[in-house]
Amino acid sequence: MTATADRLSYDVIVAGCGAAGMTAALTARRRGLSVLVIEKAEHFGGAAARSPGSLWLPNNEVLRAAGTADSPEGAQEYLAHVAGHGAPAGLRRARLHGGPAMVEFVRRHTPLSFTWSPEHSDCYPDAPGGAPWGRSVGPAPLAAGVLGAEAERLAPAGPHSYPGVPLTQDDSRMVNLVTRHPLGFVRRCEVTVRHAAARLRGQRLLTMGQALAAGLREGLTSAGVPVWLNAALVGLRASGDRVTGVEVLRDGETASLTASRGVVLACGGFEHNARMRQALHRQPTNADWAAGPAENTGDGLLAAVRAGAAVDLMDDAWLAPVIPLAGEPRICRSELATPGSVVVDAAGHRFVNEAAPHVDVGRAMYGPGARSRSGPHTGPAAGPARNLPAWLIIDQRHRDRYPFGALRPRAPFPGAWHTQGVLRRASSLPDLAERIGIPADALCATVDRVNRFAQDGVDADFGRGANAHDRYYGDPRNQPNPCLGRISRPPFYAVRLVPGDFGVTGGLRIDAHARVLREDGTPIGGLYAAGDVATSPTGRAYPGPGAVLGSAMTFGHLAALHLAAQEERSRDPVVT
Repeated sequence: MTATADRLSYDVIVAGCGAAGMTAALTARRRGLSVLVIEKAEHFGGAAARSPGSLWLPNNEVLRAAGTADSPEGAQEYLAHVAGHGAPAGLRRARLHGGPAMVEFVRRHTPLSFTWSPEHSDCYPDAPGGAPWGRSVGPAPLAAGVLGAEAERLAPAGPHSYPGVPLTQDDSRMVNLVTRHPLGFVRRCEVTVRHAAARLRGQRLLTMGQALAAGLREGLTSAGVPVWLNAALVGLRASGDRVTGVEVLRDGETASLTASRGVVLACGGFEHNARMRQALHRQPTNADWAAGPAENTGDGLLAAVRAGAAVDLMDDAWLAPVIPLAGEPRICRSELATPGSVVVDAAGHRFVNEAAPHVDVGRAMYGPGARSRSGPHTGPAAGPARNLPAWLIIDQRHRDRYPFGALRPRAPFPGAWHTQGVLRRASSLPDLAERIGIPADALCATVDRVNRFAQDGVDADFGRGANAHDRYYGDPRNQPNPCLGRISRPPFYAVRLVPGDFGVTGGLRIDAHARVLREDGTPIGGLYAAGDVATSPTGRAYPGPGAVLGSAMTFGHLAALHLAAQEERSRDPVVT
């Protein structure tokens, strides 16, 4: 198919060129439909390009080839337990059944290949059906050259460790231990050799979310799918009770486009819409704490609501402990699980297992919420935000041994961290407490208690390091508990943490085909949604690494399959 820029009618129009949108567009095109992708930003890739690129997808072919012990029954039991009543059973089933087929389709029609992340455990491995060995896969490194000129329009990567070095998820985990474990050094050498070999071949390797986005984009190019960047969705067109197209603002001009089969909304959530956050989310909240793309302001969601769509779970987000740096909020993951760290509230007390799933740590900052045994919080963050402000306390031993975000071990913190007030340093714990405005006796007592736990290897308060999820980012050479270590070597540091997020939980109500629903449960004809613009198919639960991205791509695929199954004649031949 050859498409021109002035063509105004397609079978399917997809709003959003992230992982969900590109998967939907590729599926629809490979089923013989004419497709256009519109993207508000000047880059493609969306939140996926900024992410680690992991996909939580039980029972997919990559896991089977690796010989894992996964089973459909175990995955169903696990997701039913952790999602509880927060996600309709039909959405859970569609999530689990559609994921493996989606991965097989993507592998067949893009240059992407995926690898299993061993030991990257489910978030609740001790729950019924939980997998301590992990159900997540991630993209293998991909040469940027597959994109040709489109490589310049790939969205930037997130603030991962060691910028410019092609790290996969498993590389990142092992390189974190480069000063502590022989395998960390070996992996660092392997990454260096890989990087050098690529440069000798004149290649730039993409990894993690950028590799995923690049592979999907090349799939669109090969299938002849046009992509309009700088093209923002401003409204939906309708005829009667059916959506028939979109209104787009492209390069300052408005265009009215027809979608004869339907529209797929995959244009992100509303995490950067300050007004909606203030009205709907737990306080305090701040759009500047959101790690997703700045373009995610809820445009598609609001357009669908004007067309009669229902919404769910709008009061919650995929929270995470975030360092609120101006213009670049940093999500903390491994920093909280490695030994020699503790998180305290304004009273100097611990309030959470620091190595728990980052969604639970973020929610705990607001106060205790409903929680099931061996499972996540099942309600929105509760309490009077009593655990804010929160501070991550580490000592010099921690800085000498482990990376901190993109900072290598022993590297000094940037001066901007001091001037922005997110970092304080002192030669003693009482002095540090004074500098962050918390009681010195409480902080010292908390650290003393953690130091005793480190000696015994048992966190009697919160169980840190007791399961496979906690230990993934721990230090295996630190015994008896890879997540607990003494905090005793000056100087001491305090890093401010806030409940930021990497996307919202709530969005448009959808069914198992990704059709957008009205309040009465009937589908709006011609309107589909996938990704953060849609309500989470796993409810408030984050079952495993890459759960959100896995859901987004799965429901993008399901939306396109349903569109293609409609009994209308396709205008274009099937692309094989």
